[in-house]
Amino acid sequence: MPGGAGTCDIYASGGTPCVAAHSTVRALYGAYKLYQVRRSSDSTTRNIGVLSAGGAADASTQDSFCAGTTCVITVVYDQSGRGNDLWYQGSSVVPGSSQSRPALATSESLAVGGSKAYSLYINPGNSYWRDGHLTGVPTGSAPEGMYMVTNGTHVNGGCCFDYGNSETTRAADAAGAMDAINFSTQCWFGGCVGSGPWIQADLEWGLYSGGSQAWNTNQRAFTSKFVTAMLKNNGTSRFALRGGNAQTGSLTTLWDGALPPGYSPMRKQGAIILGSGGDCCKPGGGANLSAGTFYEGAMVSGYPSEATESAVQANIVAAGYR
Repeated sequence: MPGGAGTCDIYASGGTPCVAAHSTVRALYGAYKLYQVRRSSDSTTRNIGVLSAGGAADASTQDSFCAGTTCVITVVYDQSGRGNDLWYQGSSVVPGSSQSRPALATSESLAVGGSKAYSLYINPGNSYWRDGHLTGVPTGSAPEGMYMVTNGTHVNGGCCFDYGNSETTRAADAAGAMDAINFSTQCWFGGCVGSGPWIQADLEWGLYSGGSQAWNTNQRAFTSKFVTAMLKNNGTSRFALRGGNAQTGSLTTLWDGALPPGYSPMRKQGAIILGSGGDCCKPGGGANLSAGTFYEGAMVSGYPSEATESAVQANIVAAGYR
């Protein structure tokens, strides 16, 4: 709501402050630039901000700037103040493979609180990254939490539509080197029930539906247009997955229990990935194979309480995704 508390205000009140906060559709606290677009006609760029403090994106600025040409999203700015901006893999800031490119800026429009906005619409070849290990992103076995609002209808089974903690090396280094939300139809270990899409944890060397390689029977598909996905991990013994409809209702707990064998303690490296897996897209490497949509999300230091996460969900519902 304009001028009101955002999701990062709620996390901070719960003692788990945001260390990274990203959105193309609204401010997660205060007035802030959200993202940058680059147009093909002359390769100039424009920052897209918000209509008012705490409010929705100023899509009219993008529409005017991109009229008659094609625009891509080059960077999604970090609203936490820690500088954890997500540049596309393949940019001058984050060099990438020859197949890596920025996402189109106008693939999907929506309304948030009655105002027009655009999503970050990831297709194969698109992904974003930041090395945040020196700028607040938890490393090693430090506890952390995260959420994202995504789309239950724009998904695939390609590796890997993630948002969260990843390797600074952009290589598959070890079990526990990642701690990221995955939202996809990918069934890593087999035995999945249904066709998804599911909220799982990408902990490196596997997507986990629960505390083991066996399918978690408490899992369920999230097929609504707007989906809230949450992951938290205390780094030593426990993690939890929760999800819900971002337009209505409360969260469902999918898993709250032990880390899988071999993942205690965690070995997080503190990079941030959005749209791909951790071992992707560096120069000479391969391209992202996943499809997915990102509207907003944040990463926090500490292990959020269920009350805090429920308040975040209520804030998302109140934002009025349509």
